[in-house]
Amino acid sequence: MRPFFSEYEPHNIHFINPLWSTPLNLAHKKGLKNESHIYFWGRKSFPEVEEFAQNNNIKIFRVEDGFIRSVGLGSDLTQPYSQVIDTRGIYFDPTVESDLENLLQNYDFSSNKELLERAKNIQNEIIKNKLSKYNFDAIKSLNFPKDKTIALVTGQVEDDASIQYGANGKTNLELLQAVKQKYPDRYIVFKPHPDVLSGNRIGNISNDEALKYCDEIVSDVSMASVLEAVDEVHTLTSLTGFEGLVYGKKVFTYGLPFYAGWGLTIDEQKCERRTKKLMLEELIATTYLLYPRYISPKNKELCEVEEVIKELKKQKDALKNSQYLRIKFTVYNFCSRILQKLLSMVA
Repeated sequence: MRPFFSEYEPHNIHFINPLWSTPLNLAHKKGLKNESHIYFWGRKSFPEVEEFAQNNNIKIFRVEDGFIRSVGLGSDLTQPYSQVIDTRGIYFDPTVESDLENLLQNYDFSSNKELLERAKNIQNEIIKNKLSKYNFDAIKSLNFPKDKTIALVTGQVEDDASIQYGANGKTNLELLQAVKQKYPDRYIVFKPHPDVLSGNRIGNISNDEALKYCDEIVSDVSMASVLEAVDEVHTLTSLTGFEGLVYGKKVFTYGLPFYAGWGLTIDEQKCERRTKKLMLEELIATTYLLYPRYISPKNKELCEVEEVIKELKKQKDALKNSQYLRIKFTVYNFCSRILQKLLSMVA
């Protein structure tokens, strides 16, 4: 995390582990002052700290992975190359305005044509290089029926905060059932979330149960490969819906993700704050360029998204072409998952 916070001296950045004591007591021991900044991961709640911050006018920021992250899962503790730092809320929680929503609603894109050109170039590079958020599954050609509309239904981690705050806690099975009921003529393809398939997170549906409501299940294949082969994306709040827009697909949302409500998706829910109609390039520019921070995979210094795209492409190619790197990648992930389960049991 440290490289993303180059505005601070390294010795002034302190990490608090609430396993050993209360976060507020630990923060005080590490020198918490009124001029300090406090960063929370995602939507986690620490009422004691939040009350102290409010009483002492200390600013709270929320941090989360960005949208082009790594070659490998975050839940496997793979180094991230993008993060978002939000001063208002966090992008996946629609109950409060986030910096991302504020930018989408209020940024004057007409005064920055260069930004929109960059956004179009980034879109082209993502499609050409078949990039997504995690970028580790195999690129494959998928053959679905030619005489039907192919609808992708994306599985998510069911205890994820984006589901809790943006989809009223709906489950993957409920999403599959809803799509099947509303669009019985579609050829429905279900892709489980990689964090669920890895065993790191919850949300699994047995194949027998899933196949009651879909025609095919795909796994161990990149999201880019799937998006190339389908016509539509149906999702609660998954980032795949945004990536579907990037890939030029029709997108249906059943929750309230950050990319819904701007006139680009077919939405079941509505956010009254979102009144602006956006072009796709404006959504891409805000999501990939204005909102996140990036560090270079080469030297971990702050950089632009274009460098991350270039370096992730190199990493993907290296993993594809080197058996040694593939074995190393597999062993690391296996050890990470075992270690995390052991630590969870101890905790």
